[in-house]
Amino acid sequence: MALGNLQKRNVAFGVLTVVLIVGVVALFFFLEYRRTHVTTDDAFVDGHIHIVASKVSGTVLALHVKDNQLVKKDDPIIEIDPVDHRVVLQEAQANLEMERARLTEVRSRVATAGKQLVEIRASLDAARAALKAQEALAWKADADLKRAEPLIKEQIVTQEYYDQRRTNNDVAIAQVKSARENVTRLEGSVEAQKALIVQLEAAAGPQLALIQQKEALVEKAKLNLGYTKIAAPAEGYVTKRSAEVGNQIQAGQPLLAVVPLAQEKIWVTANYKETELKDVRPGQKVEFKVDTYPGKTFRGRVNSIMAGTGSVFSLFPPENATGNYVKIVQRIPVRISLDEGSDPDHLLRVGMSVVPTILIER
Repeated sequence: MALGNLQKRNVAFGVLTVVLIVGVVALFFFLEYRRTHVTTDDAFVDGHIHIVASKVSGTVLALHVKDNQLVKKDDPIIEIDPVDHRVVLQEAQANLEMERARLTEVRSRVATAGKQLVEIRASLDAARAALKAQEALAWKADADLKRAEPLIKEQIVTQEYYDQRRTNNDVAIAQVKSARENVTRLEGSVEAQKALIVQLEAAAGPQLALIQQKEALVEKAKLNLGYTKIAAPAEGYVTKRSAEVGNQIQAGQPLLAVVPLAQEKIWVTANYKETELKDVRPGQKVEFKVDTYPGKTFRGRVNSIMAGTGSVFSLFPPENATGNYVKIVQRIPVRISLDEGSDPDHLLRVGMSVVPTILIER
């Protein structure tokens, strides 16, 4: 009886020893696994989401896509009724042509005034030449009169001859005065014509600025007319479509979203605890599972680690200095890029839950 109890104790001791050894080995491998494998379930598939909005107001005329439809970049997706915008463009073009016609008229007047200035200057040159000729004739008439004065006193010449010399001198003086007045008048006309040209050229400057303004309005109207046709900003799938034919939409109103699902356009955002990122580096291998595809393992690499914790960039970041402080382990987003060679039968979609495991190389 005693021998049987001893054997039982030995067996129990042996089993306990084996269990302890197995437990220690399992604990060792578990700790080693935790040191070389960093895992979190706070992760999801992330990607670019292109919100398509209208740049102009109007009525939806046509829809060329359906929900969840694949579209290529620059494919037409929505058309807005262009009638109103076409009318605005025509009005802007008409205003532009009217201002250009006014500028042409101003330039024509400047050219005409310039030609008139040339003619007035030519008349002035002729008047100055005539003045010099009249001054020469007046000088000669004055000299003849002065020579006739002693002769008439000595009665060498007749009174008629003397009267003729005096008349010629008076006429010459009058002609010089008239010629000088003509020169003065033409000089005034030249200055007045110059002032007119300056005034017309000054009017052309604001007219050019007004034309540039009208040209800008035409370009804006052309752009708005072009904005009535909305194309896909990228290749992807149409989702969150709210536009319907006949809807009245406003500029900036979201109409739908285009989500690219190509492998190079999506990634995994994993929110790891700050205490788990000591040995995490960009380039390390990652294996992850997606809840949608149980049993399927995807592979990728650590792309980058965010510059701050998620709470810092939240709508209401923590203000620890304003109240009681409770230490909470923060989470830091890690971006994981997917390896090439995606499986079309296991397409990843934005927002899917992911369990990534970073393989720490030692």
